[in-house]
Order: sequence, then C-alpha cells, then structure tokens
Amino acid sequence: MSVDADRAGNAERAWWLRAVLVLQAPGAVFAALRDGSDEAAEARQEPIVAVLFLAAVSVVLGTTIAGRLLDDPEYDPLLIAVWAIVGGAIYAFGAYFVLGLLLLVGLRLGRSHATYRHARHILAFASVPIALSLLAWPVRLAVHGEDLFRSGGADAGGGHTVFEALETAFVVWAVGLLVLGVRVVHEWSWPRALAASVLPAAAPTLALARAYGLV
Repeated sequence: MSVDADRAGNAERAWWLRAVLVLQAPGAVFAALRDGSDEAAEARQEPIVAVLFLAAVSVVLGTTIAGRLLDDPEYDPLLIAVWAIVGGAIYAFGAYFVLGLLLLVGLRLGRSHATYRHARHILAFASVPIALSLLAWPVRLAVHGEDLFRSGGADAGGGHTVFEALETAFVVWAVGLLVLGVRVVHEWSWPRALAASVLPAAAPTLALARAYGLV
C-alpha cells in the first residue's frame, strides 16, 4: 500500500470515529470540519452517507404514511423494510441537498464564505442524533409490533407518548448540534450561529409541530 493510500485510509477511519464522537465531544469534531480541502472532504464522505441514510430511515419510519402502510393488504413486514430502505435513500438525498442549501443561505447571510459542500457536511454531522434514534425502533417494534404500521392500532397511550418524547429529544439534540457546529466552524457568537441555522432547523421543527397537531 502506498503512503498516500495509507494516509487516506487513516483519515477515513478518523472520520468514522468522529461520527460517533460528535455525540460526546462535538466541539472537537466540528473544529476538525474547518478543513475544507478535497482530501478531508473525501475522507468523511462515507461516514456522511451512512449517517444520512440511517437518519433518513428513522425519519421515514416515523411518518404518518408509514403509520398506515399495513392498512393496504399488499404490504407485509418485508415490504415495509424495503419501503423504508428505498424511501430513506431518497429522503437522505433530498434532505442533504435541500437543507444543505438552506444552511448555505443562512451562512451567506451571516457573511460566511463557506462552500455548499462545507455547509452540507456540517449538516450531516449534526444529524448523528437522528441516526442514533433508529436504535429505538427495535424497542418500539417489541412493544407495539405491527400496530406501528396500522391506523387505529394499539400503539397509543403512555408508551407511545414516551417514544414521541424521545423522538423529539433526538431532533432537538440535532438542532442544537447544528447551531454548535456553525458556531465552532466559523468561530461565531451564539446569536450569529443561531440566526444562520434558522432556515435548515425550521424543517424538523415544523415536522414535529405537524406530528403533534400544532399546525
């Protein structure tokens, strides 16, 4: 293996590790994101794809559409799994570029010279808590089973409220990481970082509001 290939492999492993460490030491991880070189961007590409895909699968499983898939007799658990994987891939692609563009707009309004790629990468690492929320789904399935995907099922009551609260906590965590990421990468004040993050943060906030019937 050449020296360059070995160096690239080490850099990629470091970014896989940072995808986990962002939950514990986000400041250090976002500080590393200041490196906008092509080499650094390539090294973190695979972790970013994995994070976005897992986050998107968790999101699509929690949609109202998923909550009534088994009302259609053509659906079964296997088809739901395929639907979640395909839907997650499509959602991840769209969210990555659309929300990344919204973050870029916010950054530019804050007089940053960040690139579109850099904005997308900040967004991706801020999404790790939402990817982590996918771990709650095996527990939800154990508690509620197929009723999670059937309207009028037994997935209501106290258990449902707990899971909804956890889902909200993960989204709030992700939004907080987004603001922190913008602040650390650009070395801005909290108000300036918050203002730049408003546009991409509005999407999950509105989604939560709709889920709770507030809008």
